[in-house]
Formats: sequence, C-alpha cells, structure tokens
Amino acid sequence: MKRRQFLRIVGGGTIGAALSGLYCQQTFKTRKFNIIYILTDDLGYGDLGCYGQKQIQTPNIDNMAREGMLFTDHYAGSTVCAPSRCSLMTGLHTGHTFVRGNREVQPMGQIPIPAATKTVAEYLKQAGYSTGLIGKWGLGAPDSEGIPNRQGFDYFYGYLCQRHAHNYYPEFLFRNEERIKLEGNRVENPRPDGAGVSVERSQYSHDLMAEESLKFIEKHKDNPFFLYLALTIPHANNQAGDNGMEVPDLGIYADKDWPEPEKGKAAMITRMDKDVGRILDKLKQLNIDKNTLVIFTSDNGPHREGGAQPEFFNSSGPLRGIKRDLYEGGIRVPMIAWCPGTIKPNSTTDHISAFWDFLPTACDIAGIDCPSGIDGISYLPVLLGKKQPQHKYLYWEFYGRGFKRAVRMGNYKYVQIGVNTPFELYDLENDQGETSNIAEKHPELIDRVNELLKTVRTKSEYWKIPDS
Repeated sequence: MKRRQFLRIVGGGTIGAALSGLYCQQTFKTRKFNIIYILTDDLGYGDLGCYGQKQIQTPNIDNMAREGMLFTDHYAGSTVCAPSRCSLMTGLHTGHTFVRGNREVQPMGQIPIPAATKTVAEYLKQAGYSTGLIGKWGLGAPDSEGIPNRQGFDYFYGYLCQRHAHNYYPEFLFRNEERIKLEGNRVENPRPDGAGVSVERSQYSHDLMAEESLKFIEKHKDNPFFLYLALTIPHANNQAGDNGMEVPDLGIYADKDWPEPEKGKAAMITRMDKDVGRILDKLKQLNIDKNTLVIFTSDNGPHREGGAQPEFFNSSGPLRGIKRDLYEGGIRVPMIAWCPGTIKPNSTTDHISAFWDFLPTACDIAGIDCPSGIDGISYLPVLLGKKQPQHKYLYWEFYGRGFKRAVRMGNYKYVQIGVNTPFELYDLENDQGETSNIAEKHPELIDRVNELLKTVRTKSEYWKIPDS
C-alpha cells in the first residue's frame, strides 16, 4: 500500500487514532508524564512575540517556544468560549459536540454537558492521574450535572459561569462546589445605568488562579497529575464599557502613547506571561520538568470588546478575521508544546491539528486506549518528531450572529456564511489571509465539500441549522 493510500484510510477517524496510540503507548509505557494544559481566553494568533508580535512583551512564552515546539496550523474547537472548551474536553468537533454555542441558563451558568459525557479528565482519572481545573469552566451551572467535579475533575477552583468570569474582581469564586467569598471585592447598590455604584477591588482573580496552580503542582509533584489551567486573560470585562481590559496596573505600558484599553490588554498579556514563566520555573525547581508536558494555547481569536481594537496590535497576525468569525483569525490559534528532553527544542511544525485532538493525545500519554467514535487524532507522534496521519477534514459550525460553518481539507479552506449560500474557497498554502475566493474556479472542490456535509454532523435539539 502506498503512503498516500495509507493516509487516506487512516486520516479521518479512529483507525488512525488507534495506530498512533499503539506506537505511543509502547513509547511511554515505562512512566506516566504529567500534563498541564494552559488555555488563555481570546488571545490572538499574533499576540505573542514568537508568533510575530512586536509591541506586547511575552518573554517567558517566547522562551517556552525556543525550548519546545511551535505549531503554525493549530485550531480551536470553535470561535467562542463554550463550544471550544466542549470540543477540548470531549475530542469532538462542533458537528458532534453537545455544546455548539454560548447559551446561558439562569441565574448563573451555561447549558451543562450531560452526565454521560466522557471528558479527558475522566479518562486520565481512570488512568491514575490526579485531575484539577483552575480557571474558567463554562460547561455547566452550579449544582448541575455539568460541573467539573461531576465531569472527572478531583479539584476545581475558579469560575463556573462565563458571564461571571468577565469580572476580574468577583465577589466570590468556586472551590469545588462551594462559593468562596473574596474579601475586599464588593459592589454596593448597583444600578443598570452604573450611577451610584460603589466598587471595592483588591483581589484580582487571575493572580489567585496563578497561585492556586502553583499549589496544585506542588501538592501533586510525586504522582501523575493533569492540570487544566483555563485562564481568563485577555478576555474583556464586557460590563465595564469602553475600558474593560481590567488589570491591577499597566506595568511597563503605563507611559505608552496608546489608548487605555490597549495599555490594559498589553499589561494583561504580559502579566499572564510572567505566570507562565513561574509555572515552568516551578516544574524545574521540583525536578519534574522532564516528566511534564505543558501545552499553551487559546480558545479562539482576538476580540473587539471592552474598548480593545484587534488591529492596534495586529492581534490576528497575517490571518483574516477575529473572534466569532470562521475565517482563520477566528479559529487558528497559537499553540506551544514544551517537555524538555522529549520535545526537540526550537522546533516548528505545520501539522494540522485541532482541540479535539487533545483527548486522544492525553490518552496516549497516559498509556490507555483512545475511545472510539471521536473526531480527534493524537498528535503525540508529532511532539516526538515522528510522522503522523493527517485529518481528512476539520469542521466547524457556529450559531452566533447568524449561522456559519467552515471546513479545512488539506490546504483548502471552505467558509459558508448563512444557510443555502455558496461556499467561499481559499487556498491557504498560497493565500493564508483568505483574500481571494477561488470557488468559481474549482467547482469540483465545492462538490467535494457538499458531499462531506451529508455526513459531517449529527442533529441536535439545541443547535438546529435554520430552515433545516
């Protein structure tokens, strides 16, 4: 069988996952690596120095890339928070996930993932890992079946609700299922127009979560652990008007001749960068850095909220679009993998991967079988410098501000805005910025994607394509 035939057979599903899993389990059977997955919120492809950023300082993450592997073609699960995180946790793309958009429940939280859902945390827990989530969840309301402690996490500290997470100075956070009051953070007599509101702010939630992550690592240093660190930086406080980039101080950007929201955004990212450095330093101090895989990425593209303008820092880099778009700038995200002694330093890969690949990757690292029926393919061979079968396709559907969907097949990218509208087609190898729609020149490729759409998704009672 020719190599091309082999890739065609294994590239789209569980056969490829099983083959890569067999190889990786043989490689890692002698010891279990810790896994730390750092997920930032609304960080753009161009917001880091190692991805071309010139103004925002990210020395620790840039050094992480020099010591590890940088992915050029990695994709988020969606273009907004909740569906992206659901894809990450379940190994499914948004044609198959339970959560396919941001949908709130009252009085707090989002639509919960069902009890029967098997998350990556559950698989790792069964493999003997201690599991922790610190940060933002967004996949279940308080007391629902979707809360982290009922979805495989031994420990949780942070925000259950995405809307609650918009506030960097909340009056409480959750520790497991208990609300923990944050002394010094207080809002008195709030009014809809904001007049007469008295606010006290002393405990910045990001700082609390950074400290909590260091404690978790210290506590579990002697046994395998999985830490999902879902940071909220640089998401805006959407309730704070034109300057919602909340940060305790502007640091090195205080005297810049920039708009205040841009100073705030830069300060947030640099503050987050400092804490990523502290985590990597902690692993080295504990002498577990060579036994720990750290992945750093973002849940979607950069936002235009809280007064921030993504054009100011060229936050999408060379890509078109931002958060809520299915063009590359909305879904292609930075990703760095770091594991000294295992991952070749200063390496770069153009392997096409997505959030739904993390679950099978984690299973391979843990030495357990990858589940059947998922969309992901483990990228652990890529981390080890080996060849890896490619996806037959990547798929997204999104329901915010009208229906849209996108497909990537090889170097071709298809985008459909609306229902029963023609697909746009872009050649990413020669047109990374999606500037030239070549659909009319390639009707055979449009026929190909239309054929794929017949089988690419399952019906959902919550997420219905309009007029379908």
